[in-house]
Amino acid sequence: MPNARASQADARRIERLIRLFHYRWAAPILAELHRTGGTRFVVLANRLGIGRDSLSRTLTELAQIGLAIKNPGYGHPLRPEYVLTSAGKRPAAWCARFLKRAARMGRTDVLLRKWSSAVLFAVGRHGGRFSVLRKQLPGITPRGLTLALKDLMAAGLLRRHVVDDFPPRSQYELSSAARRLVVLLGQV
Repeated sequence: MPNARASQADARRIERLIRLFHYRWAAPILAELHRTGGTRFVVLANRLGIGRDSLSRTLTELAQIGLAIKNPGYGHPLRPEYVLTSAGKRPAAWCARFLKRAARMGRTDVLLRKWSSAVLFAVGRHGGRFSVLRKQLPGITPRGLTLALKDLMAAGLLRRHVVDDFPPRSQYELSSAARRLVVLLGQV
């Protein structure tokens, strides 16, 4: 049963990727908290260029999933400081490595989109047929999958091949740069 065990591990990784990239700013915030050891709300907003509402929503979500919290030892309630939880330290370190790799590739914008990383990982692990990808990505809509595939192709991370069959079908495969990225995505 090693295939079933590997498939379950891949499903858990995909769920973590979906949860982590549900909010566009979650990975950059975690990476910044990892880098600084904790920082105030206003400093996060200024350093990352995030609007107050987006930052507030993302920090609330990170607190709900147990990755970041308001620092209980920091005194002023109107200027809260945020820190990583013990459960958030490993994902935050991973986010820092991931963002560094994405920046070197020049693909940070597309990789921080909601479904891009999960789709990339699923293509690398389970093949690139549209129907297979839909089954591997819980909660994705056909439109969301189509947009993610188009964005990843435009970024040069995926290639699409049309198989001449009846009916014709599309097959997606990773580019060489994406293969190295999928290894990193598998470590989440």
